[in-house]
Amino acid sequence: MASRRSDPRPARSRARLLDAATALLRTGGPSAVTVDAVTRGANVARATLYRHFPSGNDLLAAAFHSLIPPAPMPPETGTLRERLLALLQAQADLISETPALLSATYWLALGPDMEHLPGKDEGSDSPEVRTLRERVAQQYGAPFDAIFDSPDARRELGEVDRAQAIMLLIGPLVAGRISTLADFDYRECARAAVDGFLAVHRIGDITSASSESAGA
Repeated sequence: MASRRSDPRPARSRARLLDAATALLRTGGPSAVTVDAVTRGANVARATLYRHFPSGNDLLAAAFHSLIPPAPMPPETGTLRERLLALLQAQADLISETPALLSATYWLALGPDMEHLPGKDEGSDSPEVRTLRERVAQQYGAPFDAIFDSPDARRELGEVDRAQAIMLLIGPLVAGRISTLADFDYRECARAAVDGFLAVHRIGDITSASSESAGA
């Protein structure tokens, strides 16, 4: 007896909905991703959208997820400074060229606030929103873990507060992205952030600074 083939129509309708949502997100931002606009753009019934995305948050989270590129990873060779600088410059390029990444970060940080579809319980994060949270966390965390877990970093820095390190290194780049400065130099900012971070956190530098303070 021949095996029964699965129906490809659900996958196609979900793909059309996601394509429509991502197109709206690119051109109009999160507020443009409404149920009516997405169903109209995908030529799909509202009931079909509900089957694939139980809430507006699910739909928007899936659209964000599809627009965020893979996380840039640091080179495997080089000094600690060289690897950090290469990673931060790659992150700078990503932040400057991929507004969806920052928009998704803000949306998650503020708490998803899109109008929900009627009749749905939104008490906790849905699978789509949780997946987006994990993707954003990995986007920022995994590349730095690869550096801070290396023997060079452990020898030069010791144990590093990862969350604080990411904020100190990525924060200036994010500030530049949301500023109104037309000539903001991301690469120069990345160099300054790396050198400042290493100057403060290198074990030898901290010991020297403490000795100088004690002798003053």
